[in-house]
Amino acid sequence: MSEPDSSPALPAPKTKRGQLTRERILDAAEKEIGGRGFAEASISTITAEAKVAQGTFYVYFRTKEDVMRELVLRMGRRLRRHLTLSIVDAPDRLEAERRGLRAFLEFVRANPNLYRVVAEAQFVDPEVYRRYYEDFVKSYSSALRSAARRGEISKGDAEVRAWALMGLSDMVGMRYALWGSKTKLDQVSDAAFELIAKGLEPRRRA
Repeated sequence: MSEPDSSPALPAPKTKRGQLTRERILDAAEKEIGGRGFAEASISTITAEAKVAQGTFYVYFRTKEDVMRELVLRMGRRLRRHLTLSIVDAPDRLEAERRGLRAFLEFVRANPNLYRVVAEAQFVDPEVYRRYYEDFVKSYSSALRSAARRGEISKGDAEVRAWALMGLSDMVGMRYALWGSKTKLDQVSDAAFELIAKGLEPRRRA
């Protein structure tokens, strides 16, 4: 596998028409790479899906890897916005965790191709794959730290907790939202949240 191209991304289009064309190419790439896999998808299949000439692709992106990187970053932006909106009026951190987990599962089920694109990125561009998660950890650990100071959750290493909670969501999302398309998400999110809120320690009888 060739080394990831470190050239800076091409500048964003300045016109509305250009923005729409670029988004159409990204949507097509999401479908092709998410459905076929990075190796099988090609610029020709992406442009055919987007219904644009192959030359148009190079107006907005240099390579297929360029598109992959942008898709990963787009997934991060969309998911963070989705989660932020889902917890904006949560009364405390535990309720935010409950709502956020349910919202994450919803997002995965609604965006299976984008989720697969992120998973493939670890083999195509490990740096952007790592950045995807580290961007989440920055805000997540900050929120956990603040919640601990307010007494809404117990004290502990906020960064380790953020990685652990993200890992739980990631695996549960893959199993029940991506692979289990008919699974009731409320049941899954409730079971996972119970683990988050109460842990594995056995409950002592009064």
